[in-house]
Amino acid sequence: MKKVYEVVKIKQVIKEVAEEEKFIIRCPQDGANVAAEFIGDEDREVFFILCMNTKNHVVAVHRCHVGGLNASLVVPREVFKSAILNNSASIILSHQHPSQDVTPSREDIEVTRRLVECGRLLGIEVLDHLIVNAKANFYSMKEKGHL
Repeated sequence: MKKVYEVVKIKQVIKEVAEEEKFIIRCPQDGANVAAEFIGDEDREVFFILCMNTKNHVVAVHRCHVGGLNASLVVPREVFKSAILNNSASIILSHQHPSQDVTPSREDIEVTRRLVECGRLLGIEVLDHLIVNAKANFYSMKEKGHL
């Protein structure tokens, strides 16, 4: 007998938010506030994206990967999957360091450059990569010239 595998892990959890709670990204601090709300106080490194429409309204958020104390495996396929499924025009990458230090590592900068290039190929603009902490302090790769 031949086995057929059903794909059950690609699912979205829909959370309704009130009209006044819509997340609109106008500046890096707006993105940091949203990311910090979802992942800021995690005890392991979490790589997270905000998927946005053409008006910079957040249409979906996605935890791409939960890593260890000081690293997270970032696979472009996983990063862009949610953006593609949600017809996103652009995304903001984000992650946090459990130490709450928002200083990027060399690997953080390299991953950012790789994902920006992947986004160009897919037609999904990577607007920024924010390293956040629980207080919504952040490091913007775009502001610091790493994009």
